[in-house]
Amino acid sequence: MSTKKELRIGLIGTGLMGRIHTNGYFQVAHFFSELEYRPVLKAVCSRNEAGVKAFAEQWGYESFETDWKALIARDDIDAVDICTPNDTHAEIAIAAAEAGKMILCEKPLARTLAEAQGMVDAIEKANVPNTVWYNYRRVPAVTLAKQIVDSGKLGKIFHYRANFLQDWTINADLPQGGTALWRLDAAAAGSGVTGDLLAHCIDTAMWLNGAITDVSAMTKTFVKERMHQLTGKVEPVGIDDACLFHCHFDNGSLGLFEATRYARGHKALYTFEINGEHASIRWDLHDMNRLEYFDHSDESVVRGWRNIHVSDGDQPYMNRWWIPGTSIGYEHTFLHQVADFLKSLETGEPCSPNFQDALETQKVCEAVLESATSKSWKETGVTV
Repeated sequence: MSTKKELRIGLIGTGLMGRIHTNGYFQVAHFFSELEYRPVLKAVCSRNEAGVKAFAEQWGYESFETDWKALIARDDIDAVDICTPNDTHAEIAIAAAEAGKMILCEKPLARTLAEAQGMVDAIEKANVPNTVWYNYRRVPAVTLAKQIVDSGKLGKIFHYRANFLQDWTINADLPQGGTALWRLDAAAAGSGVTGDLLAHCIDTAMWLNGAITDVSAMTKTFVKERMHQLTGKVEPVGIDDACLFHCHFDNGSLGLFEATRYARGHKALYTFEINGEHASIRWDLHDMNRLEYFDHSDESVVRGWRNIHVSDGDQPYMNRWWIPGTSIGYEHTFLHQVADFLKSLETGEPCSPNFQDALETQKVCEAVLESATSKSWKETGVTV
């Protein structure tokens, strides 16, 4: 290990994503041993001193900070990982870029397109390596779907449809804001399911099927007022609890998207399906190691949907893991992204999705929200 180049990580945020990202840094050298770079858990930052100290001890960080500005100012930090609520992404990322740090940022990139553009401008000016954690690209079955689409096997694409369904906010007494519930506070999150759930669907869709050019959307807030944890007052709810939109892709195909936190019985149902001239594919997060594939060129007597268990060594990422027929999980997608980011430092190639890619997703999210407000079609301005 002494021959490895160190990448000294400064993590900001000790919630769920902080734990998941740290697990990726901790495990990557064990499964991608050929990489030139080795993450070093140098420092972790959170405002709660007792909490961040405990996190550092549990996960093996060498030190901790309670002020993210102090972490960024340290000379022994190479890369800053932003795992904080959305309202802090822009300020932290811009400061980190100005300090010459590499940046890994949780999704969505920001609350608004204006904030996201400022982050991209800072990254480009500083010319620092960067990536955004749209982790579903790194599900081996989703990466296989990308390979199939790029091969041309589907032929001309006609339809792309996706949904992301949850049910955890179906409770009028659930407060908004503060620890664990900042996603229900528009000031912290920027939007509701559009930025939290649909952003994942949009990123995957444009990676697989190209640019979304225009959208027509509607949103719904089912509970209009909630008590805010930080103020104790009942305040208006500004997020979208549900969102539907349809769209055109640059390749001529049609898209249909839905996200909600009011689909009783669903904890994290994320699916997509692509219908082409010759073949179709579909994927379901609940069965994330499988990809379904239909090929019309099959002999008619056996023509039907194939269920591909993505676990063999010649399938994406799977040569790193267990024996064929066994599965990996959600946490591995983040480990794959860590590995791809480290590899990008060797090659000098961007690690997608980078900030510019995430900006394009932000454009679609903003157009969706504007369309829902104006009840009209909106151009996205996406350039990819």
